Amino acid sequence: MDALITTETGHTASVLPLSTTPAPSYLHFFLEYQDNSVIVDHYNYTGKLKNRCEGLKPESIAFLVVCLLIVLENAVVLIAIWRNKKFHLPMYYLLGNLTLSDLLAGITYMANIIMSGPNSLKLTPLLWFIREGGVFITLAASVISLLAIAIERHVTMVTMRPYHGAKKGRMWALIGGSWALSGFLGVLPILGWNCMHRLEQCSTVLPLYSKSYILFCVSVFSAVLLAIVVLYVRVFRIVRNNTQRQRQAFSGSVRKGLARKSQKYIALLKTVTIVLGVFIACWMPLFILLLLDFFCPTGSCNLLYKADYFLGVAIVNSLLNPIIYTLTSKDMRRAILRLLCRPCLMTRDGQVKKLGMPFLECSFSKTEVASQKLETGLDTTISSGNVATSPSPIKALYPKVFKS
Repeated sequence: MDALITTETGHTASVLPLSTTPAPSYLHFFLEYQDNSVIVDHYNYTGKLKNRCEGLKPESIAFLVVCLLIVLENAVVLIAIWRNKKFHLPMYYLLGNLTLSDLLAGITYMANIIMSGPNSLKLTPLLWFIREGGVFITLAASVISLLAIAIERHVTMVTMRPYHGAKKGRMWALIGGSWALSGFLGVLPILGWNCMHRLEQCSTVLPLYSKSYILFCVSVFSAVLLAIVVLYVRVFRIVRNNTQRQRQAFSGSVRKGLARKSQKYIALLKTVTIVLGVFIACWMPLFILLLLDFFCPTGSCNLLYKADYFLGVAIVNSLLNPIIYTLTSKDMRRAILRLLCRPCLMTRDGQVKKLGMPFLECSFSKTEVASQKLETGLDTTISSGNVATSPSPIKALYPKVFKS
């Protein structure tokens, strides 16, 4: 209500009272994210200030070395894909996306290690969210890229035809979707899903993250793992059923060729087993730790203060992904060897020198190019990131596919 005052001339005038409304919420939001004392309060509440040492710990230095290897290894693979036109294909683009996410994961985790320890208390909440969110987004992109590759392999096997020019939209949708979902999950805390000023809801592993957010992320990644398992199981069953159908439909010399072909789905099963085994071995310990973080009261579980080891194991997955998904391809091995040291490792006719290493000593065939198509009568079996092709009478088994 306005106040009335009388002036010296006898006139009355109204005076508006001073505004008592609070500052805009966005300004308050910004000021909170610049308050360094928030970091100290949260770390003190969760007990992470205890036993804090100055400088980098020996295990942190070891993780830095691993991250450096991750960056170098994935950089080599990316350069090999970029320099070789035969790899400018949708499946290799998906592998390149996985390689890029792993490379960025190595870089962001290196930055995270350097900014951790005593440097954590020097950060504002905004910088803390950026530090942790960077690692989270790149690791999430790596995991979701594995799902994108599994989806592509499954779709290719179900439709029984590789990519055409008009089908590249699916590849870009998978790549864009993987980064969009990763970015969305990573920015949720900075947008408000955190525990600032709600200490009882805070995670011990990540003191500014809400326990409910941690549980949500574990649920999402568990669903991704389950989807990868289901898709690869279906891919394996399709390959096995196709092989059995061909055995029953043909006889004589053709059947002998199909007998050799039956070994392909066994190789596929081995590859899938390695893929899922490494993924579970690297990520499951961290998933279990984060679930323990959700259910365990603050300060009562000492194992939660060893989270760096569990995250380091998960990072190792980014070191192994290029080996599993690309270096098992003979064409990729050849490209990488040429890139690293062609005179040292390869002969003039393009063969690998005998070095006493079975992994490197392999013959290379032009028929392993992934661009070979089913329309020419070639049966496609997707194994370790490349498309292996061999002549087969598959047109007789799927006549409608090739007429359409």
